[in-house]
Amino acid sequence: MSAATPEPTAAAPAPDLEQSVIGALKKVYDPEIPVNIYDLGLVYSVVVGDGGAVNVTMTLTAPACPVAGTLPGEVERVVRSVEGVSEAKVDLVWDPPWNPGMMSKMARVMLGM
Repeated sequence: MSAATPEPTAAAPAPDLEQSVIGALKKVYDPEIPVNIYDLGLVYSVVVGDGGAVNVTMTLTAPACPVAGTLPGEVERVVRSVEGVSEAKVDLVWDPPWNPGMMSKMARVMLGM
């Protein structure tokens, strides 16, 4: 009789880094609107690259938004704090311009729209 070779055990799947980053973004609020930036539709994309590099493309409600100078930095800090993220980059874009139709259904309900 030959000795049986033990089956390799599968490692527990790593949490989905993109979903973890989105969860973190849902904790960042626009100071003028009581809804997080993700549900407001300010985050256009979250791209997770090799080695945990994350690129977030986002906008603001308007170019003259009072937090234009600070919110992208806060988003970068929050993304960097997510376990598994090795680096974070935030690209602030104005095209397409944000409009209320970009909000999630939940955001619209919260704002009475």
